[in-house]
Amino acid sequence: MKEYIDYNQGDGELRNWIIAETDFNPKYQGKCESIFCQGNGYLGTRSATEESYYGQVRGLYVAGTFNKCHPNEVTELPNAADMTGMDILIDGELFNLEKGEFSDYRRSLNLKQGELIRKFVWTNKEGKKFDFEFKRFVSANDLHTLCTHVSITPISCQAQLVFKTGINGQVTNTGAQHFEEGEKRIFDREYLQMLQKTNQSEIVFIHNTHHSLSDSSGPVSSRFEMERRKVFMVFEAEAGSGRCISFSKISNVYTTRDMEIQGMDLEDFRLHSLSELKKQSQKGYELLLQESNETWDAHWKAMDISVDSKNPFDQLAIRFVQYQLMVMTPKHDARMGIAAKGLSSEGYKGHSFWDTEIFILPFFTYTFPQIARGLLGYRHNTLTGARKKARENSYKGAMYPWESAWADDGEVTPVWGAADIVTGKATKILSGFIEQHITADIAFAVWQYYMISGDEDFMKEAGYEILFDTGIFWGSRLEWDGKQLRYHINNVLGPDEYKEHVDNDAFTNYMAKWCMDQAVKYYHHLKENGDENFERLNQLLNLDDEITELKEKAEKIFLPAPNDSLLIPQDDTYLKKEIIDLGKYKDQDQVDSIFRDYNLDQVNQIQVTKQASVVLLLYLLEHFFDHDTKEANYHYYESRTTHDSSLSLSIHAVLASDLGNLDLAYSMFEKAARIDLGPNMLSSDKGIHAASLGGVWQIIVCGFGGVRMTNGKLRINPALPYQINSISYPIVWNSNPLKVTVTRSSISIINNGAEAITLTIADSEYHVEKELTV
Repeated sequence: MKEYIDYNQGDGELRNWIIAETDFNPKYQGKCESIFCQGNGYLGTRSATEESYYGQVRGLYVAGTFNKCHPNEVTELPNAADMTGMDILIDGELFNLEKGEFSDYRRSLNLKQGELIRKFVWTNKEGKKFDFEFKRFVSANDLHTLCTHVSITPISCQAQLVFKTGINGQVTNTGAQHFEEGEKRIFDREYLQMLQKTNQSEIVFIHNTHHSLSDSSGPVSSRFEMERRKVFMVFEAEAGSGRCISFSKISNVYTTRDMEIQGMDLEDFRLHSLSELKKQSQKGYELLLQESNETWDAHWKAMDISVDSKNPFDQLAIRFVQYQLMVMTPKHDARMGIAAKGLSSEGYKGHSFWDTEIFILPFFTYTFPQIARGLLGYRHNTLTGARKKARENSYKGAMYPWESAWADDGEVTPVWGAADIVTGKATKILSGFIEQHITADIAFAVWQYYMISGDEDFMKEAGYEILFDTGIFWGSRLEWDGKQLRYHINNVLGPDEYKEHVDNDAFTNYMAKWCMDQAVKYYHHLKENGDENFERLNQLLNLDDEITELKEKAEKIFLPAPNDSLLIPQDDTYLKKEIIDLGKYKDQDQVDSIFRDYNLDQVNQIQVTKQASVVLLLYLLEHFFDHDTKEANYHYYESRTTHDSSLSLSIHAVLASDLGNLDLAYSMFEKAARIDLGPNMLSSDKGIHAASLGGVWQIIVCGFGGVRMTNGKLRINPALPYQINSISYPIVWNSNPLKVTVTRSSISIINNGAEAITLTIADSEYHVEKELTV
């Protein structure tokens, strides 16, 4: 298959910073729209080309602006008005690359600065040739600002150019329109503004944009036009041979959800947004880009990872991961979480899953703890919805939704999914009903953040409450078996979503037990230390009674133990299911190929696993299991895992690294890194794989780099595969920024913090005041 994307185009200081599309095919627009997406955590845009093509998906998303389009549908993140689209007419003909011929095509994303540049030479049907350059970025410095710059230069010809661009509210979420028709205004004959309000949540979006056209060889005329849900400017100019016409567009987006404008009335708010646009427009594209670059420089100074590898792609891959994690994450506001597709698409409706806590959060916990605190703050804010879901299911405590949106929504997982290949009926999505391990996953992330950061203030404000209420939920979720005199957890869906309605899923039971134990532990910790917060939480959650009952139950919960072969049964029936040859499904080009031959009910009866389940348990609760048990379970379950979830490869790679199978670990790292960046041109049409990207970071830092927090202590046991010569990465441990460098012969740690730290390397304890080399 022809290669459309080149990962080796950066030179000099930009080596391993550039991802480039080297040819254009309308069939493959979706991948580049996603992997070239831009954002700053407040807003994100798909990188659809300025000109339009069939199959194109334009998208602009503002984090946390959920709306329910129809009472029978679930809450989702709405696709807001587009401000990147542009109609360009040359001698009266609408331009696009399918009309005429093009050469020297290159569209490149600079991961270091977040700027997207597209260049090519285009010849129309009359033989006129033009040099095009499109540039755009979303400001990292100002959350509301996005900028575009276009240059067109006729080559040995003249032409009449017309630009039509502005604010286009005629976009939808796959056909669903979330906005009411809003007011459109033009100020001073050059500033465009459009207001739209979501039809259920009643959030007002204010879009502003300003255009400037320069360097024409003839007169320039301009006018504004309005259509339904659309306001735009039309510029006409004469383009002389060799004379570049440049066109800049500075835009901003605000919503009535923004913290900074709370208390401001709508008229003052719209004038404030317009005033901000005027300031930004006066600066112009280049100065705004410089300001954005300075913010990006600060990000990279804190997070950059150096990978000296025989394969230069490895360095690019980890930078792509960190770029995407930064542009997708709402760093500014703890009222919102990370969507499963980030801000790159409307995929999974913009909802937050366990993906955040288990796969993405460790990057922030170890690198930007303040951002991690905000993301966990979102889970504290959504306790209202979690308690609502628990009550609706006749349980106590907090039962976190499988998919979360608004704080008080509760469960927002859609009920129906794809068609069953046997019955032809829509398949019921059971995750929102019985995939309950997310409640323990969130508690685990809270504890992990606390152990790594030492942030006692967060625990008092939010963390202890989450640990207690999730523990109380699990206590109420247990089912007593009078014959075996123990508690079970029946009828669940574990991380392996190919096994529905199972009893005693190993991951769920162990994590539930862990969660209950933490609630008991910290109850006694706060009570015995006379913590000022204890009485408040005791009254709020009735802890004295609940924890006494919880302690008794936790001692009697059934935990699937290793059998004579050291295998931990994934659930009560997994090891009794049919064994088939899974070769073709493990070597597949496309995920879920097993469903070409079986439906979900049939897959449920086979020893086949979608993604890490027991293996994930061995990773998160590693101190519960010895090396031989880990090794036996890893080989057994990996041979039965199709890795049909993008979440799977990273967990398997980290554990393979722990077990010393470095060839396998590196192979899985490569596959995981290429889920979005690989040659499959259809892999990312519906958005980037956010959790997989967090998993790739974990492979580098927690796998090859060896970083682990076990029982509240830092351990670094690196294991470099043959392909990688050295890794240098930053982590923050208890507010102390560390720089760790791993080579084949040594590990060096520079402590830039104010306090000495203690850690374990290869079973020996070390103290690091400023520097250590082992």
